[in-house]
Amino acid sequence: MTNRTAFFSVLLISVSCALARPAWAGDLDAGKAKAQAVCQTCHGLDGKATIPTAANLSGQPKQYLVVQMRAYRSGQRTHEQMSIVAKPLSDADIENLAEWYSAIKVTVEMPR
Repeated sequence: MTNRTAFFSVLLISVSCALARPAWAGDLDAGKAKAQAVCQTCHGLDGKATIPTAANLSGQPKQYLVVQMRAYRSGQRTHEQMSIVAKPLSDADIENLAEWYSAIKVTVEMPR
């Protein structure tokens, strides 16, 4: 099994398990505060990445963000910085961050 296949298998299982759980209730204000303290250097407070190797988080589905941050925290998913940053996050921190970044509205403009 390739690393890519293994990653997507774990992702599919994680998403399936996550969707079977009750809805996450995050606190928007707490998420903003945590984003200011921990995430904005790379991902921006508005969720628009400030460095080329960081993902844009604004407008991502809340469940996706929760699953990915938990995967970084547990070591299922690895990244030089995210593996370190996610380790100390509590479930509430993750839910609050996901609430914040998923609440940011994104508009798309098609090329002409």
